[in-house]
Amino acid sequence: MKKEIVVPKYYKPLLDLHQTEKAIRKIKEFFQVNLSLELNLTRVTAPLFVKAGTGINDDLNGVEAPVSFNVRDLNGEKVEIVQSLAKWKRMMLADYEFPQGEGLYTDMNALRPDEPSLDNVHSIYVDQWDWERHMSPEERSLDFLKRMVQKIYDAIRRTELYIAKEYAVIQPVLPETITFIHTEDLAEQFPDLQPFERENEVARQYGAVFIIGIGGALGDGQPHDGRAPDYDDWSTPTLDAYKGLNGDIIVYNPILDQALELSSMGIRVSPEALIRQLEICDDIQRKKLYFHQRLLNGELPQSIGGGIGQSRLCMFYLRKAHIGEIQASVWPQDMVEQCRASNIMLL
Repeated sequence: MKKEIVVPKYYKPLLDLHQTEKAIRKIKEFFQVNLSLELNLTRVTAPLFVKAGTGINDDLNGVEAPVSFNVRDLNGEKVEIVQSLAKWKRMMLADYEFPQGEGLYTDMNALRPDEPSLDNVHSIYVDQWDWERHMSPEERSLDFLKRMVQKIYDAIRRTELYIAKEYAVIQPVLPETITFIHTEDLAEQFPDLQPFERENEVARQYGAVFIIGIGGALGDGQPHDGRAPDYDDWSTPTLDAYKGLNGDIIVYNPILDQALELSSMGIRVSPEALIRQLEICDDIQRKKLYFHQRLLNGELPQSIGGGIGQSRLCMFYLRKAHIGEIQASVWPQDMVEQCRASNIMLL
């Protein structure tokens, strides 16, 4: 069956290949400096793989299988290519002794072979700025989450203005402020739409939104989207009676006329939230793993963290129609031919 993608009518890239590669470098250099200043982060070096069976690797929605291999000089011990670094980062906050109010960020390169839908914005190769910040117990609130989101959005918007000044063919489109909305509100506002359709509608309406509360069941018993039970806190009631201390930063992509998720982030699970969410997901045996034991034993700090898609951010700023115009990956042959016929040049 031919893989369908979104093909903008009369699409023509604003920048050629050489200009695009130079622009990608400018974006990455500018954005990461701004992100580190906004959140008080220090860059650290991250692993490409971790030992299997430790609970350190991220299984995303709880079902995706990582790429794994055996290391001969470790007596054949199995290791896994990371899918993200959500748990590893929190351990490094403890091991590197980051004080409250400070944190780390890193270049995360991951493989997600179980990605179910390769399309304009989904690839099996994932590159992110992964970040984590040590927070105080008093900061465990929705208000604090919103303040951190606003800081990140300021860096995102500032980078768009910078690139627009560097390349006159690119016009800034992001609003000055980001709008906060809960998944329960989205469900009430668009009861007949699927979650991704709700995101499209609200992105068109506001331009940039942070959708709060992803992973927990909504009024209809279904979550807006999946989250693993052991990194973001999606089940703790907040002061306004909504559940969840996490969410996604989403912007409106004018080239594809749809929502584009740039970041998934949240306040991380406390020991109590970890147990509660493992029980909700019927996965309580996971508490025996290395990461989970460190958390339950009080060895890990309370933290907030997330990932910001590097290729997606570049794709948005440079008004590209396909993430394959930013990163070199592999795609179904039908998609390659469709893109070539539509003036979409995949790297």
